[in-house]
Amino acid sequence: MTVVHKTRAATRAAGRRGAPPPGGTAGRSRAGGRRRAAALTPWLFLAAPLTLLVMFTYVPVADMIGYSFTDWDGVSPARSFVGADNYADLVTRPARFEVFLVSGFYLAASIVQIAVALYFATVLGFSTRFRNLFKGLLFFPYLINGVAVGFVFLYFFQPDGTLDTLLRLAGVEGRHLWLGDPDLANPSLAGVSVWRFMGLNMVLFLGAIQSIPPHLYEAAQLDGANRWQQFRHIIAPGIKPVISLSFVLAVSGSLAVFEIPYIMTGGANGTETFVIQTVKLAFQFDKVGLASASAVVLLLLILLVTWVQSRLIPEERVELS
Repeated sequence: MTVVHKTRAATRAAGRRGAPPPGGTAGRSRAGGRRRAAALTPWLFLAAPLTLLVMFTYVPVADMIGYSFTDWDGVSPARSFVGADNYADLVTRPARFEVFLVSGFYLAASIVQIAVALYFATVLGFSTRFRNLFKGLLFFPYLINGVAVGFVFLYFFQPDGTLDTLLRLAGVEGRHLWLGDPDLANPSLAGVSVWRFMGLNMVLFLGAIQSIPPHLYEAAQLDGANRWQQFRHIIAPGIKPVISLSFVLAVSGSLAVFEIPYIMTGGANGTETFVIQTVKLAFQFDKVGLASASAVVLLLLILLVTWVQSRLIPEERVELS
């Protein structure tokens, strides 16, 4: 082999050694494309719910905040900018905030509701006969539409109605104005909310109780602990975050009560809540701007109460093993 041939052979060998492997660039391109597709896939699934969330939640809230700075009546195309006059009107009229006193009845009812729900969840968390049946019966009121609940109890509380008949069978005579007497109306309406929402809290507590490891109950039984001691030392610490969440929902819910009192009394006889007052401002007195300001104030109050509760009751991570 001549020197020229040897040189050409060496050059070809070196070229083969330095050249990239066949398909290397294409393989890297395909891998990069797969990584980009994997990164975009979650956003494709989130596109629809995020669009609906923005369209039906954040955009209306932004519009409501904009309306709160106008004197719009909800009908005419003209909207005059009034600045903070609507908020000044709310602040300078204490009667606007006196309706929050009604929320105290619902807050007290929420505490009773949480206690009753915790009791039933604890009982049904253990081996109890027909516990699945009782779970369904207790949770069923939450599945009923709020309007239907209001109409059912509207007849229930009528004078000489179902409740008065049951009281007569129990030996309690008299004709009571359950929804007409200001001293009885708010406790009656708050009792309806207990009946309706107790099942939801019970399901939350029951789910938390069933997540506690079973061997803790077995160890407690071997040590001679009764049901109350098991609840005090195992169940209550284990579901503390859920109990805290229930109290947060109870306070915010008591501030925003609307459905049951609006259907059953329309806010009459001292049962008007802040939300009912806001609805009347918008649709009865055609003051959409002032009503929007009231809604913004309510939103800020709920956020403030939630923030204060999160500071007073910090979130705790409970680990049971």
